[in-house]
Amino acid sequence: MKVSDMTVRRDLIELEGQGLLTRIHGGAKSNRQMSYRELPHEEKLFKNIEAKRQVAKKAVGLIEEGDTIFLGPGTSVEVLAEEIHREKLRVITNCMPIFNELFKKKSDTFQVFLLGGEMRETTQAFVGEMTNAMMDKMYYSKMFFSGNGIKNGMILTSSFEEAYTQKLALERSGESYLLIDSSKIGKEDFTPIAPLSEVTAVITDLSSDNVHEELEEYTQVFL
Repeated sequence: MKVSDMTVRRDLIELEGQGLLTRIHGGAKSNRQMSYRELPHEEKLFKNIEAKRQVAKKAVGLIEEGDTIFLGPGTSVEVLAEEIHREKLRVITNCMPIFNELFKKKSDTFQVFLLGGEMRETTQAFVGEMTNAMMDKMYYSKMFFSGNGIKNGMILTSSFEEAYTQKLALERSGESYLLIDSSKIGKEDFTPIAPLSEVTAVITDLSSDNVHEELEEYTQVFL
């Protein structure tokens, strides 16, 4: 299909007017910032830590004695693990830092299980066929998980493998709660975990009312 130079120039001018690109000599460059670089676990943990603590303190109130819960990978969920103090609980996770935190609290009635497999260095989460095969044999009363962003009603993350394992856990959970600080709302990432409409609620910190109203189009929001 042939397109005239005049048509191309007209389209570029229109896109530049919309702020989507900047014309340069010989063409144009996109103004859209798309950076999917995943931060190391240690760097993520202390980023927006106070907001993560707010989220964790709200989430822990949903955990009842006798629950069987799944904790997905993520530093917001790791902060939740620090807040958990129950006598009788069964906790399953595929994330090494979360397992290490919970193992300190292990007892005859506080059971902790780690799903093994291939560990991703960045998040220290186990993924792959072995992890998913074990996941396929379990069901949970509640799931608490996180993501790297929320955009257009989708929960997003950086790893296809992690996304798939989280999807399996969602399918096997009676209730599911997304823990995410408000800095990630409106942020894009590589691949979707699931639509927001599939989770019981989003638990986040205080931010603008407009942001919360947008989320409430898809599911409940706990502030």
